[in-house]
Amino acid sequence: MRETVKPAVVVSGGSRSLGLKICESLLAGGYRVATFSRNDTAELSRLRDSAAGDFHWEAADVTDAPALARFLGRAREKLGPLRGLVNNAGVYHEGLLAMSRPDDIARLLEVNLGGAIRLAQLCAKQMMVGGGGAIVNVSSVAGVRGFEGVAAYSATKAALDGLTRSLARELGPMRIRVNAVAPGLMETEMVSGMVARQKEQLVRQTPLGRLTTVDDAASVVRFLLSDEAGFVTGQTLIVDGGLTT
Repeated sequence: MRETVKPAVVVSGGSRSLGLKICESLLAGGYRVATFSRNDTAELSRLRDSAAGDFHWEAADVTDAPALARFLGRAREKLGPLRGLVNNAGVYHEGLLAMSRPDDIARLLEVNLGGAIRLAQLCAKQMMVGGGGAIVNVSSVAGVRGFEGVAAYSATKAALDGLTRSLARELGPMRIRVNAVAPGLMETEMVSGMVARQKEQLVRQTPLGRLTTVDDAASVVRFLLSDEAGFVTGQTLIVDGGLTT
């Protein structure tokens, strides 16, 4: 996937801390980036000002298929042919499954899994025409290791890993690689509501002695989109400092 023109990548959920860091990392690496979220933020506005013609944002909901199709069309017009997708959009819900509201569970499934499938389908069609590309699904160690109180969330992330493996087989012949990144526990996710004692226990259980950062995950996403990972597909790379080892 070596090109003289900057490759265009779509990142869903660009307003979240991890999504924003992925956008920043890709822009710094010479990519053009299109992202969407339900709401604008000061950080997104800053990127629009600093990245000029290499960055595109607009408001869209990952559950709205027609809106996503329109967004992808405008992104292509502004940034050029799509060569990458990062499925980062997601919601988080914590609580015992037996006590969870059906609407909360349905929202998890629709956003975390349905949204990723929807975007992968739309973007893969563009990549097929363009001669290839790469898809990276942002999973979680919650899909690898069980954690109390996040059963439905964990199910959506485990499903993303399955989606990754199957799509890698389907799209490989079209020169489209599909991989996943499973970050460890970050301040942006499950540990945000934990008390200091619980966080300290997680750090002690992690061989590298700290929690995962958004920089840790973003750098692996960037690698998987790059030519350096040109023969890597169907894999889930766990970025957790050894917590799940």
